[in-house]
Amino acid sequence: MFDQPDLEAILRANLERHPTVTVRGNAEVTGLAQEDGRVRVDVTDRITGARDTVRAGYALGCDGAGSLTRASIGASLLDLRFTQRWLVVDVATDADLAQWEGVHQVCDPVRAATYMRIGETRYRWEFRLLPGETAEDYGDLARLHPLIAPWTGDIPLDRLEFVRVAGYTFRAQVADRWRDRRVFLLGDAAHLSPPFIGQGMCAGLRDAANLAWKLAGVLSGDLPEAVLDTYQTEREPHARAMIRLARLIGTAMTAGGELGNLLRGVLAPRLHLLPGLSDQILSAETPALRRSSLVLRPRRRRGLAGQLCPNATLADGRRFDEVAGGRFAVVTRAAPTAAVRAEAERHAAVLVTAGPGDLGHWLGRATAAVVRPDGTVLRDFR
Repeated sequence: MFDQPDLEAILRANLERHPTVTVRGNAEVTGLAQEDGRVRVDVTDRITGARDTVRAGYALGCDGAGSLTRASIGASLLDLRFTQRWLVVDVATDADLAQWEGVHQVCDPVRAATYMRIGETRYRWEFRLLPGETAEDYGDLARLHPLIAPWTGDIPLDRLEFVRVAGYTFRAQVADRWRDRRVFLLGDAAHLSPPFIGQGMCAGLRDAANLAWKLAGVLSGDLPEAVLDTYQTEREPHARAMIRLARLIGTAMTAGGELGNLLRGVLAPRLHLLPGLSDQILSAETPALRRSSLVLRPRRRRGLAGQLCPNATLADGRRFDEVAGGRFAVVTRAAPTAAVRAEAERHAAVLVTAGPGDLGHWLGRATAAVVRPDGTVLRDFR
């Protein structure tokens, strides 16, 4: 696990390598409109109050649950019927909590909770708020301590640094449309997921990965603008599937009152006895993307198209993502056939040979697979 600000610092540092990118801090987008085949973005400096206007070919709205971008294109959030109020707490300490390093899920119909380590000395708890409670009720460490004490034990309060406490309403919602001409919605602007399977930020990153290479191809003239229609076609069903799973896990953790608690106590310790269930629970694989002009899934057999290619270690010690480098790649089990070579040339793809390890195992019965710049399989060969 990691702390999101650490990731954001890495992303910001990487942007400095790109002279064509301008980052504006302490700025607020106050208006967005499409005019004459361009997008006008009105910006206000939060410190000086100065106003500016940026005009661009496209705008990508990654502006969260209260998205101004979503409002500007007239999109609405569709409710998938899940709402819960939770308290999120971050505490820092150099003390050893002596806890299992994985994520703890406390299935309690009264006070469900989650605990995880998110850094070298930083820890996070999430507690479901009771009716009438607010985050302000836990505004200091003394009032918060009874909630976190099962994990902190006899560690004195003066060794626990109170970093933040915030109240969140966990929702399950999806926007009815993610695009209007040259404006797109990504991340929480397009979909809101309960956090029970930790896929909120992941879904936003997948949105960006899916759209960025297509938009780059359109801007360079290598791809027709019609490929941008595949963004919502591919991403919305996937986002819905992950939200449904998160909602299911949240309901399993918190619903049913005393009867639900009893069933969890009886069933949960025995789930590992069901054949294959442990592999399913521990698997990081998510649903394949649906068919589109860039996901050529066969209709009469199962294949790799729409799946993510694993970032496996190759024979030379490098990872697949390092070799592919954001380009098309053709993964082959052996020397590529003429048809596979033609496909590689058509996409200006790098050729990657899968040995007997993880990548070869992933290919399964396929002899080759064409992998898009976002790591998704476009098609496979048998």
